[in-house]
Parts: sequence; C-alpha cells; structure tokens
Amino acid sequence: MEGRAAALGAGTVLNALATGTGAAFGIDVETRATVELDPAADGVEGKIAEDADADTDLIERCVALATERWGDGEGGRVRTDSDVPLAAGLKSSSAAANATVLATCDALGLAVGDGGRASDDAVGDDADDPAVDVTRLAACRLGVRAAREAGVTVTGAFDDATASMLGGVTVTDNDADELRVREAVDWDVLVWTPPERAYSADADVARCEAVAPMADLVADLALDGRYGEAMTVNGLAFSAALGFDADPAVEAMPHATAVSLSGTGPSVVAVADSDDPETDLDAVADAWGDRPGTLRRTTTRNDGAAVE
Repeated sequence: MEGRAAALGAGTVLNALATGTGAAFGIDVETRATVELDPAADGVEGKIAEDADADTDLIERCVALATERWGDGEGGRVRTDSDVPLAAGLKSSSAAANATVLATCDALGLAVGDGGRASDDAVGDDADDPAVDVTRLAACRLGVRAAREAGVTVTGAFDDATASMLGGVTVTDNDADELRVREAVDWDVLVWTPPERAYSADADVARCEAVAPMADLVADLALDGRYGEAMTVNGLAFSAALGFDADPAVEAMPHATAVSLSGTGPSVVAVADSDDPETDLDAVADAWGDRPGTLRRTTTRNDGAAVE
C-alpha cells in the first residue's frame, strides 16, 4: 500500500489574516510525498527530507485523517521532499499537506479527480464523476483541517491550499472554506527569499487586522479579476503590518505586472504577465541581486496537484 503525489507551492495575491478572504496562485515549485500504509502499524511516522529535525505533525496528521475518512485507520510512514523552502511564505505547509493527502489516497487505491462543482466535497457516486472516489477539493479541505489541528496556520490557509491543489489563481473565504473564484493565469515569476524565516502561526494577527480596509479593497480588485493591482496593494499593506521592508517591492514596480510580500514573508514575489510587453523581470533580478538570500525564476501553473 504505497502512494506518491506532488503539490505546488504558491504566491500571495491577498493575505487572509485581515478579513478571512484570501487569494493565491500556484507556481512551478513542488513538494512530493510518499506514503506507505501498514494496517498493523501503530500510528504514523513522518520524515521531511530537507530537515531531519523539522516538525512532522502536519504530514502525520494528514495521513491519519485520510485513512480515518477513506480507509480503515491504517498507520504507516510518510516522507516528503520539496523544492519549496520551509517558512518562506511560499506555502510549504499547504503543499506538504496536499501532497500527503493525495499520496495517502493513492496508497488506498482511490481515484482522485475533480467532481465538477467548486464547492463539491462529495465522495464516490455522490460526485459529479462516478469514476472519482475523492475530489481534489475534498482532499484539500482535509489537509486544511490537518493544518489547523497541527497548529501551523492561523487562517486555515484555504486560499493557499486551493492554489496549491488546483493551480491558477484562487480567491477563497477561509472562514467557510469556500472557493469563490478559480482562474488560469500565465505569468513569469521571480521570487526573492532572504535568509531569515517567518512562521505563519507566529504572525501578528492584530497588526494584520488593522489593515482590513486595505484588504477589503484588495478583495474587490481580485474578485474583479484585477489580480496584479490586488497583489501589489496587498504587498504594501502587509509589508507594513508585518514589519517587512517595502523597498524590494518599490524596486520591482516599474518592471513587473505585480509584486507582493508572499504570505507572512519573508519572500517577495514579482510576476510578469505574458501579454504585458512593458515588463522586465531581468531588471527586477538586477535590482534584487545584491540582497542576501536566493533568487528563483519560475512560472505559474494551472494544473495543480496530482498523484504521480
């Protein structure tokens, strides 16, 4: 009973900490999970390849919840390896949870797919496609539940989780775990990740709630499909709220379609719409090149997570 799956990292359009409404977009960096189930095992043992001392509660909880819901409570082992840096604002927890839940479904022999309705949480014959045993949104919601129970998220991160699971841009109500919008996008992406790390669960929620009027504006822009403007306004507001330097965003603005602090930081993400001839991510890379940390060039993805 072995399964494998991969899920996407993501960048932020709207941080959900202020109002519960969030938006994110999938990018071409992956976390992969391998799950081995054993009906005789007592519990789940997790391992994170990049950091032997990292907390494995999230991925272990994902396996346990998935086997409780769709299996017979099997235990076993789960291992993740990732291109998504931990605690960098690029949705590493969401990617790990999604990959782990899908890998567990694969190990259980369940067919994963899309049931056709944005709010569909059905299983088997109750889904729109009777060949689908578990919808990706059902798997996504279970991973969000695991993240809440493991204490790695303040909001539940349904926005991040849906972008990682489904790809494209998603806009969500994180309080209700409701997907409001999903749309494909074609952007080139530049990510600057400084050496420090920031954990979502440690974010100053009160400071973020103070910028709620700006978050409402960002939500209106995102729901109107104006993702670039939404993303840039979000970045300025939440950089101020969370105490990050806005200079990288200001340096990128003349050359990018949009730029934002991603999540609760510290990464800053600039994007260039493929239809926008005025953009130049090379110029952004030059502006950011002397800053400590790493630069990564990638693209958006619209396919999302999948069993391997």
